Amino acid sequence: MEWELITNNETFIITIRLIIAASLGGLVGVEREYHQHPAGFRTHLLVSVGSCLIMLLAFYGFQSYMAENRDVVNFDPSRLAAYVVSGIGFLGAGTILVQGYTVRGLTTAASIWVVAGIGLTVGAGMYVAATITTCIVILSLFLLGKINFSSLMKRKKHYIYLVVGEKKSRLSEIITALEEHEIDIKGIKAEKQRLYNEKAMVEYRLYVEYEDENCILNLTDKLNQYPYVYQIYFEGK
Repeated sequence: MEWELITNNETFIITIRLIIAASLGGLVGVEREYHQHPAGFRTHLLVSVGSCLIMLLAFYGFQSYMAENRDVVNFDPSRLAAYVVSGIGFLGAGTILVQGYTVRGLTTAASIWVVAGIGLTVGAGMYVAATITTCIVILSLFLLGKINFSSLMKRKKHYIYLVVGEKKSRLSEIITALEEHEIDIKGIKAEKQRLYNEKAMVEYRLYVEYEDENCILNLTDKLNQYPYVYQIYFEGK
């Protein structure tokens, strides 16, 4: 039987590697759980353990077959690892949410991908590399997540949402108002809606860049003077 080819020492090694993979993957998942992201402690733990298990399968799962066909079979354990790296993208994609112009979940998807790598590395017996990677990931998620890089840039970015009357609105007049307040328009998207007693409305989504916060405040005062503007709200990048 296949199990007979796995010694007690190898069984101990397999157990230790699975436990280490679960611990390291769980540590990354704790941070995601703490910040209430869609993939948390259990997801990261399972990804890490599963990746480790597949790596162990590549090392120990085919020993009997290799013993019987030693002279005719060449086996590459890294092939299963390659399938894990490519296949984990489907799970990561499930954590990415697109809301208008805003994309959320990219960091969680990246952490899942890294945790898969950590599990494979533990499965291959590279404990030091896996531990160092785990420390780097946790530190980057905790520390770098608190840095607001947009505040370090001279120009700020915002999404401006305008709900206007479909028949009376003038987009050219809105664009002129933004230019007068030194706000650059990088993108425009329009979507029809029915609000306010079923009146035909249009929602303009403007992706803009500016330097001074006062520009936004002055622009809001200006747009509120237009009778066809019903609602204004902002969303930072």
